[in-house]
Amino acid sequence: MGVRRDAREAAVQYLYQRELQADESDALLEEFFQLRGLSPSARRFCESLLQGWMAHRKEIDEAISCHARNYDFSRLSAVDRNILRIACQEILFCEDIPPAVAINEAIEIAKKFSTAESGKFVNGILDNIRRVRRKP
Repeated sequence: MGVRRDAREAAVQYLYQRELQADESDALLEEFFQLRGLSPSARRFCESLLQGWMAHRKEIDEAISCHARNYDFSRLSAVDRNILRIACQEILFCEDIPPAVAINEAIEIAKKFSTAESGKFVNGILDNIRRVRRKP
């Protein structure tokens, strides 16, 4: 597995853990990194994804809510919601990462950690976000 894929998976896992524990602090982040065993470069990328989500969390969640038609944001599966958050962070705020790469990675992570249909679901929402982002 590549360094960035490992970092993306770790970021999704951390947000999932944080959500299930209803813990809004980052007090357990260091412990998470120690248990997860990321390489230094994967850890740096994971931290940048998580920091980006923290800085833009409201905009990211609003973008997902807007494009998850017929789905209430709070009723999305926690795994899918957090995959979407990390990928949306990359699409909207990481100019050095092509949106197609972020979408592809999210689809693969969804296939690994979620349901058989999650890859298609994640693809549809993220592709809509990508299209809106590209408009002048």
